[in-house]
Amino acid sequence: MLSPQDQLTELVRALETDQHVFATDPLLITEKLQGEDGTPIQKLHRRASRIDSNGALARVLGKIDGRIKGIMIVMSVVWCISGFLGLFTLLQSNVVNFFYVLVCLLGFHTIILGGWLVMTLINRDQQSPSWFASFVSPSYLIRGKDDVTKAAVDLYERQLQHSGMRWYLGRFSHQLWLATLTGMLLAIIFLLVVRQYSFSWESTLLSDQALVSLTQVLGWLPSMVGFGVPDSTAIAQSRLVTEAMPLSVARQWAGLLVGSLLMYGIVPRAIAWAFCALMFRRKKMRLDIKQPYYQKILNFWQRHVVDADDFTEAPAPIAPKATVSAGKKLVALLEYPANQDKWWQSGFDDSHHDFGQSSEVEDFGIVDDRDDMARLKNYLDAHPVQVLLGIHSNALPDRGTLRKLDQIAAHAKDGLIVQLLSDTNSAADLTDARTDDEPLDKQAVRYQQWQTALSARKIGLVDIDA
Repeated sequence: MLSPQDQLTELVRALETDQHVFATDPLLITEKLQGEDGTPIQKLHRRASRIDSNGALARVLGKIDGRIKGIMIVMSVVWCISGFLGLFTLLQSNVVNFFYVLVCLLGFHTIILGGWLVMTLINRDQQSPSWFASFVSPSYLIRGKDDVTKAAVDLYERQLQHSGMRWYLGRFSHQLWLATLTGMLLAIIFLLVVRQYSFSWESTLLSDQALVSLTQVLGWLPSMVGFGVPDSTAIAQSRLVTEAMPLSVARQWAGLLVGSLLMYGIVPRAIAWAFCALMFRRKKMRLDIKQPYYQKILNFWQRHVVDADDFTEAPAPIAPKATVSAGKKLVALLEYPANQDKWWQSGFDDSHHDFGQSSEVEDFGIVDDRDDMARLKNYLDAHPVQVLLGIHSNALPDRGTLRKLDQIAAHAKDGLIVQLLSDTNSAADLTDARTDDEPLDKQAVRYQQWQTALSARKIGLVDIDA
C-alpha cells in the first residue's frame, strides 16, 4: 500500500489527467513551488496537499482506509470470541485428556503455520491472491458516482494487485490466528481460575514410556521461561485419572498447557506476523515519479533562466474596456457575495447614470452551482439583456470558473462585461499594488490573471476609478 501522502499525490495525478476541477488550481500551485526547497517527493507531496486545500480528496481516501481497517478489526474480534467459545466448550468436563486438548489447541494451527512457511519459501515472488483483492475491494465499501470516489476506488484496487500485498495478506492471516489463540488463552486462564481440573492421559498404540518422554520433551521449552511442568512421578500418576488429583500435580499440568499454548502457538505466530509486517514494509508500493506526469512537473521545477540580461518581458495582456449598451441590464455575482448591496454602481460615472436605476437593473444574485447556472442561462435565452458579472478577488480563474464565464458569455445576447471586486469593493487599488521596488502582491497577481483570461475571451472589464 502507498503511504497516505503518496496516495493523495497519486489521486491528484489521476484526477488531473481526467480534467477534474480542484479546489485550488494545480497550475498556480506548481508555479509557486518552483522556487521552494525540498526533494522531488517532498515537493510533490506538498503540491498535492495544497491542491486539496479543502481536504475533500484526503477525506475520501481516509474513509476507504478506515473501512478496510474496520473490517479487519471486526474480523479479529469475531475470531477471538470464536476461540474463547470453542475452548470453553471443550473444557466442560472436570477431568480432561491432556493430549486431546493440546491437539485441539495446536494441531490444526501447527499444520497451517507449517504450510504457510513452506509456501513462502517456494513462492517467493508470488502475486497477491485475487480473492483477497475482491474481498476487500473498496467498491463494496464506499458508494459514489463522483469523480473523486471513482478515482480513489481505482487507486486502492491497483494497490491491492501489487506484489507486495501478499505480505499484507500474510500479516492479516496471522493476525486472525493470533486473535483466535488469544481467545483460547483467555478461556484457559478463566476456567483454571474458577474451576479445578484433573488432567489424564492414555493411549492404545503408544507405550507409557513413550508418552512420558513426549511429555518431558514438550515441557522443555515452557520450563525455560518459568512455567511449571509435571515431573516423571506426576506424569505416571496422571495415567487414566478419573477423579480429582492433588492440586500441586494439577497446577503442573495446567502450567504445561498454558506454556505450550504460548510457546508453540502464540509466539511462533507472532514471529510470523512480525516477519510479514517487515517484508510488507520492504516490498510496499512506492510512488513512481518516472511517469510522464511527474517528470513534466519535475522538469518544470528544474528550469532556470539563462542569459536573463537579454530577456525582454512581453507586455501583460490587458482586458478591453467595457462598453455599456443601452437597455435593460442583468447583474450577477460569480461564486462570492459582495460587501455592498448595489455594488455595480461604483463602476460607472455620471455618463452611465441610467445603469444605476433599479428599473433598468435585474439583480440575479450569486451564480455558484449547476442549478444557478441553469436558471441564469434560461433567463438569458428568454431576455435580451447585457450582463454585468461581479467577480470577487478571492475567485480563482481556474478551469471551472472560466467554464462558467464562457457559458454566460455564450447566452448573453447583448454581451457580457465584468467588474472585479476586492474586499473594499474597489479594484483600482489592485492595479496600483506594484511599485518599482516591491513585487506583485497576491491580489495584484490575481488581478493580472483575470486580465489575461478576459483579454483572451475579449470580454470587457469595467474600469473603476479610485
